[in-house]
Amino acid sequence: MMRFLAVFAMMVLVLVNFGDVTDAFSKTSGESVENMQGSTAGQGASSLSGTVVESMDSGGYTYISIEKDGKKTWVAVPQMKVTVGKEMSFAPGMVMKNFTSKTLNRTFDALVFSGGPIEAEGGLSPHKSLPGSGAAMKPVTQIEVKKAAGPDAYTVAELHEKSADLDSKNITVRGEVVKVTPSIMGKNWIHLQDGSGTQSKGTNDIILTTQDLPSVGDVVTAKGTLYKDKDFGSGYKYAVIVEETSIQK
Repeated sequence: MMRFLAVFAMMVLVLVNFGDVTDAFSKTSGESVENMQGSTAGQGASSLSGTVVESMDSGGYTYISIEKDGKKTWVAVPQMKVTVGKEMSFAPGMVMKNFTSKTLNRTFDALVFSGGPIEAEGGLSPHKSLPGSGAAMKPVTQIEVKKAAGPDAYTVAELHEKSADLDSKNITVRGEVVKVTPSIMGKNWIHLQDGSGTQSKGTNDIILTTQDLPSVGDVVTAKGTLYKDKDFGSGYKYAVIVEETSIQK
């Protein structure tokens, strides 16, 4: 039972961070997990690198078979364009055994759910598609939102920079919604950006949990409690997260 809970918690965090939604959590994708036994794959980028030998799109995902040293690995990422014969690397992810895709009518012996390809500098591509939203995460250079007013107001970058002082304190932040993952652990998970911060350092994006449900592209003012190093177990931890958030347009 404890192992199941640990695996479930790990899956939830993978889904929230990378936007992966299977039928175990959303009936709209047409995917299911026949055997809920998972493990973390890809402790280094090289373990999820290889030459693309096959790919297919289905249910908002692109399924990619990569080959390295004669071994083939199937990876699922948010839908994207892939070229057979290209060398690619993917972010580590959750390995699901005996995963059945209903939309493909196919069962994979093992499938790695990855957040997406790793670019040359080692970071996730910011242009990956978001299943269910029909939109791509916008580059920080395309977002410019004026800072909220008030003594407890901060930019996204300031929330990261001052997280130690702001731990467990109420904050206000204004920004544009770039990603929405609804109904995970009874909460909606929102990614907010305002144009501040640096993508390479991860200070350009803040995650909020809320009962409100804005849409991608909305410019909102969010008020909630900031937590530093929030640990959800199974080795998954958020450096900065804002919880119990109220969101207003």
